[in-house]
This record gives sequence, structure tokens and C-alpha cells, in this order.
Amino acid sequence: MTSHAPETLTAYLQQMETLLNLPLPPERHDAVLLQLQHIAEMAQPLMDYPLEVQEEIAGVYQL
Repeated sequence: MTSHAPETLTAYLQQMETLLNLPLPPERHDAVLLQLQHIAEMAQPLMDYPLEVQEEIAGVYQL
């Protein structure tokens, strides 16, 4: 089981603030970072679930 390091989530949040041109006040930044950490923890069991390699691909439709 792996988890996202806090510095990775912090970097992600800073990049999103820049990309969206939406600087957050420090108290909001901390709250959003905490929520990202919770989301990463909740998603980890799904991310750890082993998936088998699928040989068959979906059909490709062209006009």
C-alpha cells in the first residue's frame, strides 16, 4: 500500500492554484490540503486492487 506524500499533495495544490488563478488564503489552503489527504487515503484501497491485463480492446468506430 502506497500513499501520497504531503509534499506531493502540497505541490499539486499549489499548481492548481496557479493554473486556475485562484490563490487560497492560508486557512483555506490548509483545509483543502487536509481534504486531499483524506481523499487519497480513501482511494488507496481501490488503487491497490489488482487488475488483470485485458487483451481485448474495445472496437473503434469511424464515420
